[in-house]
Amino acid sequence: MKLTLTEFVSLDGVSQGPGSPEEDTTGGFTLGGWFVPHMDQDFIDLAAEWLGRADGLLLGRRTDEAFARDWPQITDADDPFTVRMNALPKYVATNSLEQGSWNPTTVLSGDIAAQVQELKKQPGRELQIHGSARLAGSLLAAGLIDELRLVVAPVVLGRGRRLFPDGGAPAGLRLMETKTTPGGLTILLFAYTGNPDYSTYTGAGDIT
Repeated sequence: MKLTLTEFVSLDGVSQGPGSPEEDTTGGFTLGGWFVPHMDQDFIDLAAEWLGRADGLLLGRRTDEAFARDWPQITDADDPFTVRMNALPKYVATNSLEQGSWNPTTVLSGDIAAQVQELKKQPGRELQIHGSARLAGSLLAAGLIDELRLVVAPVVLGRGRRLFPDGGAPAGLRLMETKTTPGGLTILLFAYTGNPDYSTYTGAGDIT
């Protein structure tokens, strides 16, 4: 399976609490729900198409707890995500839980990177990370994430947990696709390419 990351971020890189004020208040974060005003049908259709490619979800403990609390409570028959989110196999990376509550769930503990490598060898289309910024950072540093889908909202928050914090491992990316939606979301699709390239600008002749 290919490992993909879908992450909602603000213009200043914050990924904490996009879905509601109560979603993630750790560290005293009070700005949750910043992503929702910019959602529109174009984005819903695209996100549903992405989720349709998933054969499993890989989540960090905090994201799993939030999803396990919220998704089973959504009963809207027309919602394009609920049935699939609840039915897909979930793999939760945590050293503090022995079992999950949002079935079907498998807990991964110990050497998470090695276990994710084994999951990627299984047949299927995509193993998808949603949110779970700390887990995503560690797996990107390990070179295990194949594609990143970053959905950038037109808002600057000034505080909150960031997807790429200071001190993170460098990563080279290749832009594969970009889109914008009527609600102002910018969607950036990247392939991971390994370590970044570095060079020195010496004139226009360097441009390719």
